[in-house]
Amino acid sequence: MLKVLDGVRLIEAAEWFFVPGAGTVLADWGVDVVKIEHPTRGDPLRGLISSGMVPGASGLNFFIENGSRNKRSIGLDLAAERGREILYKMVEKADVFLTSFLPAARRRLKIDVDDLRKINPKLIYAKGSGQGPKGPEAERGGFDAGSFWSRGGVAHMLSEPGKAPIMQRAAFGDTIGATFIAGGIAAALYHREKTGQATTVDVSLLGTACWLMAPDILGAIVLGRDLPHSDRSRAPNPLMNTYLCQDGKWLMLMMLTPMRHWDEFCKAIEREDLLQEYPLMKWIDEQVRFQLVDVLNKHFATRSRLEWMDRLLKYDTIHAPVQTPTEIRNDPQVLANGYLVDYTHPQHGPFKVASSPVQFNAEPTDVRRVAPEVGQDTEDILLDHGLSWEEIAKLKEGGVIA
Repeated sequence: MLKVLDGVRLIEAAEWFFVPGAGTVLADWGVDVVKIEHPTRGDPLRGLISSGMVPGASGLNFFIENGSRNKRSIGLDLAAERGREILYKMVEKADVFLTSFLPAARRRLKIDVDDLRKINPKLIYAKGSGQGPKGPEAERGGFDAGSFWSRGGVAHMLSEPGKAPIMQRAAFGDTIGATFIAGGIAAALYHREKTGQATTVDVSLLGTACWLMAPDILGAIVLGRDLPHSDRSRAPNPLMNTYLCQDGKWLMLMMLTPMRHWDEFCKAIEREDLLQEYPLMKWIDEQVRFQLVDVLNKHFATRSRLEWMDRLLKYDTIHAPVQTPTEIRNDPQVLANGYLVDYTHPQHGPFKVASSPVQFNAEPTDVRRVAPEVGQDTEDILLDHGLSWEEIAKLKEGGVIA
């Protein structure tokens, strides 16, 4: 993959997945990412495998492998004065400082934007938060299931009315927000290149949800009430709906413009009689649309999803299988585009990680380095910043580094 940001140096003082995920994307793009971890505790994301949050992983923490590939790790205690001095030395050569630490922690550790800009005025300072950098809850932390999924309206709009809210999938909001942070940092680097001015970059999980849920939020503002929940039996457009096939698998039709696709669709499913019985001019009547959904329900139940897809692909139709994660790993489009990348773990052997979503010259992500252990690269990083072996030994003896 083309390393469009080769030569950029980034210091990552961040934990879990939301903010470190941005470091992963940037590392894929060629940035030299140094991940700072506490010398004994490390990133708490590493502990999920022992807490049972990563079930059946056989010792392989795929969260860490996917979120720390192509990075180097330094075990460094930022609460120790000597540890902070080392960070300051690293900041002198850095282009970007990326953090998930809360404002109080940044002030206590003396790593806030003003502290680091005194050392390097050209430093881009990027941070991710739960609720944003302003407002009454700016000092509070947040995880994506709360700040993004619940507070941002995603859970409400995807849950069945009258029933308990559905839980989000792991790191769902984190991965989306991480990509926004990476894009913001790339834009800040471009701005600095043009103007010489360093900027701060802020992305919050709540702000990410507001962007993703904009159609629902803006619709509510205009109408004065929430938009209705989806009901597939009463789809306003029968060609934008899911249908259960004979083999128990679902198929999603996604044809936004029925006038373009209706004739072709009827040919594809061998039901040209529907053109006469349900002409588009009658679709203005919602009862006609609901009847058509029922007709299509019965018809799609007569063949397997694969059979339907084979037919639909021969015509001008837009559709997609509703796939399980197990099915996605064998999707021909996923394989052809390298959306899952081969990865060989030194202890666990062949594995795969998810490619970050942006490609340059249609080249998928390549894994240059597997995820490091805590402090795996400490000595190399410190030597690169001018420390001697004697100094490194003393720091290790004092528990400042790992």
